Amino acid sequence: MNAIPTVYDVAERSGVSIATVSRVYRSPDSVRAATRERVLAAASELGYVPSGNARGLASRSTGVLGLCFPDYSDPDTVGAEDDDAAMLYSDQIIRGMERAARRHGYALLIAASLAGGPESLVAQVAGRVDGFAVMARTVPTEELEAISRRRPVVMLAGPRAQDPSLDHLDHVEVANEDGQYELTRHLVHDHGLRRLAYVGLVDDSPDVEARFRGFRRACAEVGVEAPVAPALRMPMMTQAEGARAARLLCEGSGERPEAFVFANDQMAVGALQELERRGLRVPDDVVVTGFDGIPLSRMVRPALTTVRQPMVRMGEEAVDLLVQRLSGRPPQEPVSLMLPVSVARRASCGCEETTVLPTVV
Repeated sequence: MNAIPTVYDVAERSGVSIATVSRVYRSPDSVRAATRERVLAAASELGYVPSGNARGLASRSTGVLGLCFPDYSDPDTVGAEDDDAAMLYSDQIIRGMERAARRHGYALLIAASLAGGPESLVAQVAGRVDGFAVMARTVPTEELEAISRRRPVVMLAGPRAQDPSLDHLDHVEVANEDGQYELTRHLVHDHGLRRLAYVGLVDDSPDVEARFRGFRRACAEVGVEAPVAPALRMPMMTQAEGARAARLLCEGSGERPEAFVFANDQMAVGALQELERRGLRVPDDVVVTGFDGIPLSRMVRPALTTVRQPMVRMGEEAVDLLVQRLSGRPPQEPVSLMLPVSVARRASCGCEETTVLPTVV
């Protein structure tokens, strides 16, 4: 039986030191490309796999970053023929984190908080990683406080001001209010719509509430009555709930709204399906818009007008911040990033997909 190849074998085969082999796996950018390729080729020929446990014992690091997020899975998308159709909000953030982690020589450990609470998952993930990214409202504040005393933590989404006790953590969010403001102004100013119904979430989501503030601000500025509350608050932001919201808005008393403005793309896609079942044409009979810019929003017909947030970039920025904290030269103050969004004008509001308007933040 052949012996398992070691780092010594790779160093000998590639003609470099053991330290160079280690740097190739820990910080590949610090090694010249030609040398890096030679080491990786030797490792491939030998069948060498670096031992994370051994590396951790030597350096007290794992070479792994962690992400914990709520389970946003939507059963309505399971079994979709095109894998891209099931790529939702969290999937895009994971894609960004994986891309950046690989660039910095780290692996990524992912945990979705399923029913029953994320506490046990958080403890397991945090104990196995060098740095930790957490989606807002996923982990109890006390637990995050304990974790942040041992390793760097970055918060994703939700306003920093939501929990002042976490002000010492780095934070990445997007311009939710500005994005919804720009989209609503477009509906009223460019399409002349006056009867707008905003569909939000029952749960107290800071991101969704920020979007509703943008909706109200735009309505007030253009002379449309600004509602004090969303027309509907749904228990979940899924396609099924979007279809139910469309049904309720169509069957409600009084005149049907001219536009259904949804807090996310998944609900908006469900509404498009329900309106088609009812024989209503979008955008001729009613306009439908979403928020997020998931790949599915481009694939439905009509293509969905939405606010595109930089989900992949959010993941990349989170990893970059964690790596900075782990580098030994961390920023002295907590970093707070507000990433800009853009409005994608598409067929569901009556536009051709020719222009994406940048939002001024």
